Amino acid sequence: MTTLRGKGVYGTIALGRISVFTRKEASVKRTHIDDIEAEKARLAAAKEKAVKQLQEIYNKALKEVGEANAQIFEIHMMMIEDEDYNDSISSIIETQSVNAEYAVAVTADNFAAMFAAMDDTYMQARSADVKDISNRIISCLSEEESESRSSDEKVIICADDLAPSETVQLDKEKVLAFVTAFGSSNSHTAILARNMNIPAIIGVGEELLNSVRNGDFAAVDGYTGEIFVDPDEETKSRLERKRTEDEEKKRLLQELKGKENITLDGTKVNIYANIGSVENIGAVLANDAGGIGLFRSEFLYLESSGYPTEEQQFAAYKRVLESMAGKKVIIRTLDIGADKQVDYFNLAKEENPALGYRAIRICLTRTEIFKTQLRALYRASAYGNLGIMFPMITSVSELEKILAICEEVRNELIADGIQISDKVELGIMIETPAAAIISDRLAPMVDFFSVGTNDLTQYTLACDRQNAAIEQFVDTHHEAILRLIEMSAKNAHANGAWIGICGELAADTSLTETFLRMGIDELSVSPSFVLKVRDAVRRCDLS
Repeated sequence: MTTLRGKGVYGTIALGRISVFTRKEASVKRTHIDDIEAEKARLAAAKEKAVKQLQEIYNKALKEVGEANAQIFEIHMMMIEDEDYNDSISSIIETQSVNAEYAVAVTADNFAAMFAAMDDTYMQARSADVKDISNRIISCLSEEESESRSSDEKVIICADDLAPSETVQLDKEKVLAFVTAFGSSNSHTAILARNMNIPAIIGVGEELLNSVRNGDFAAVDGYTGEIFVDPDEETKSRLERKRTEDEEKKRLLQELKGKENITLDGTKVNIYANIGSVENIGAVLANDAGGIGLFRSEFLYLESSGYPTEEQQFAAYKRVLESMAGKKVIIRTLDIGADKQVDYFNLAKEENPALGYRAIRICLTRTEIFKTQLRALYRASAYGNLGIMFPMITSVSELEKILAICEEVRNELIADGIQISDKVELGIMIETPAAAIISDRLAPMVDFFSVGTNDLTQYTLACDRQNAAIEQFVDTHHEAILRLIEMSAKNAHANGAWIGICGELAADTSLTETFLRMGIDELSVSPSFVLKVRDAVRRCDLS
């Protein structure tokens, strides 16, 4: 038996045969061409085919993992049309009289090296994206397709790494798990795996590639990040029992549908769902969430080629509110910037975008964008139970400006005779240490707080959450983070506001009782975690 260890990014157990993922690499040779225009026409046709393929992958991802996670394929489509990238390819074809495949390969190597050398981790990650789109174009030029697997047997996919497009194209019905030698738990592939509910272990190291062969029997423990190749009978039996227990837990969780989120001592807790698209509403209802605790409105901007109009936004918000039939829907205002870039916003490149011009800072300096969104939100409020939440708050003065703009928009709509609800709750995200520390001053100004633990962890620990090299220093249970959350909870309740958590820690059931003892009123998680958190709440005794 060989035991390998990596990082589990989706916890569950899988046992089965290994299928080593291999790519049919297009063989790129440098050849002389005489007709430069004909070669550029070949390139244009290949790019068109590549974009069509990416559109199909995007549509598949949209259905399976939602808009927020599918956006990587929109980025890939935009990168194919990048002016600098295309100028480089064309220049190589024209000046060296070489074939398009060679020009694309050279450009890919140059651009990938350029991105990899940058200090910014987001830009470093674009290195893999350039290689991915370039390989796709080369495959289209050579008319080669990715290697397919026709086996009906479910398998454990082992690979060096998987590009986002490769992950989405996996047939989930035939994949037990996947294990990669490289990659980060914050990579697009890891995020997609979690949202597609595929057991996954990443970062096992090169040893993986030297230790597995097609057909080997293996056991994967997504909880511990271990893969056992040719496991002994004791290990196999232990993991089979663990898998059976997992399946029984999932079955029992289904019996919790329709039950209250109430602790053994009678404390009631709201359990809501986080979603990134209108298309995710079905998952919210199917998993019996009590409402939507975080609706990421930026999907409207990410999927648009220009600023979404008031009517476009109104239609989306109205649909969500109507679909939820009176249940609470908290919509976060525009949170563009950092790792979520939109071309038409024309945001300048920054040394550290996570600490830069993003979210509410854009809204307060481009108030016409903010007012358009607020008008759409207030108009939609007549069709359901709406809460509006503002991200990246750091000061009282920011919140004063926000509330003044909200009042201005409300008065304009009322003056125009447009019906709006008079029960719209306004809240802020606690995702900066500054907001937590002055939460006693912010709480009297709003109806609720919602703790964004992903950013709060990043800013408190000074650890870029996109940087795989420092994952060992990211302690999501760090005492400082828990103290900031508890401080915010006390100050919220002391000033008549309620408080929830919408970051990934809300789904960490090892902290559920800790959060409830702090006084957290609401936990908002991915739809698939609603019943798991409900089970944890119902097991707590706070007396």
